[in-house]
Amino acid sequence: MSTAARMLRLLSLLQTHRHWPGPELAARLEVSPRTLRRDVERLRDLGYAVEAARGVDGGYQLQAGGALPPLLLEDEEAVAIAVGLRQATTGSAAGLAETSVQALTKVIALMPPRLRRRMEAVRSQTESPGPWRGAPVLDAGTLTTLAQACRDEERVEFTHTPAARGGGAAEPSRRRVEPHRLVTLGRRWYLVAYDRDRQDWRSFRVDRIAEVGTTGQRFRRRELPAADAVAFVEAGIRGMPHRYAVRARVSAPAEVVAAAVGQWGRALLLEDEPGSCVLEMGVDDLSWAVVVLAQVGADFVVESPPELRETLARTAEVFARAATAPAS
Repeated sequence: MSTAARMLRLLSLLQTHRHWPGPELAARLEVSPRTLRRDVERLRDLGYAVEAARGVDGGYQLQAGGALPPLLLEDEEAVAIAVGLRQATTGSAAGLAETSVQALTKVIALMPPRLRRRMEAVRSQTESPGPWRGAPVLDAGTLTTLAQACRDEERVEFTHTPAARGGGAAEPSRRRVEPHRLVTLGRRWYLVAYDRDRQDWRSFRVDRIAEVGTTGQRFRRRELPAADAVAFVEAGIRGMPHRYAVRARVSAPAEVVAAAVGQWGRALLLEDEPGSCVLEMGVDDLSWAVVVLAQVGADFVVESPPELRETLARTAEVFARAATAPAS
């Protein structure tokens, strides 16, 4: 982590305005107490009023109020902010597009002339078609409340509406959770959290969350039963019930197939056939499996379901006609 990134992280923690014991703050930043003291001094030099207490209960706390001093950014960091805010204007969170443009304008105004020219170039010379078509719309307030709760280790309550199954309308339920992380996969956002009522880990689609309320109750972070939050969400997606369970033996390395299927399936190594693997994925529409197999571009044998062979045959006929049709 660069010094600037660590300073931003330190400032983010202090802006909760809670008292942070020195050892806990140093552990959060993965630095020594001496480095932490130097970083606190840098914040003070920038104008942030950071109080320090010595002794057994010693620690740091940011004073409330006062004007927000500017943060010094390196060239690459300034451009990264411009790119990030620009991308946010094409996202799916309601209200973030206009806010991102306003924030980008303010950030550019605070930069020195040299950096301002670089950021202005990114802003003015980039065009986008607008929000992704078909992307679920998020509530910006819900997103930020959940993010802050993850950061501050604060329990939250919300109403969650699951996906409808079997043609019937899904019934919303009230959830009490310990939020862990937010995860973005494709065009969707997920909240990974420990569900206190069900006493188990869950992932929730953020666009299906409403009426979020903070409780003011802190919790001790539990150990996630996965390598990280992304792996947890991906495993949950693969384990969801689907209409079809696809299994195909592919004459391509597992890493190539895994890159094509992404989080929607898995590629299993075959020790008896080097350079080959078995693809497993659950789908509700077999055309998605056809797209994945076509993207791999290798020979394969469908083991299940038989409907996939029929879909492949129909698709092959369509493409064969297109390949032999005379150009107009």
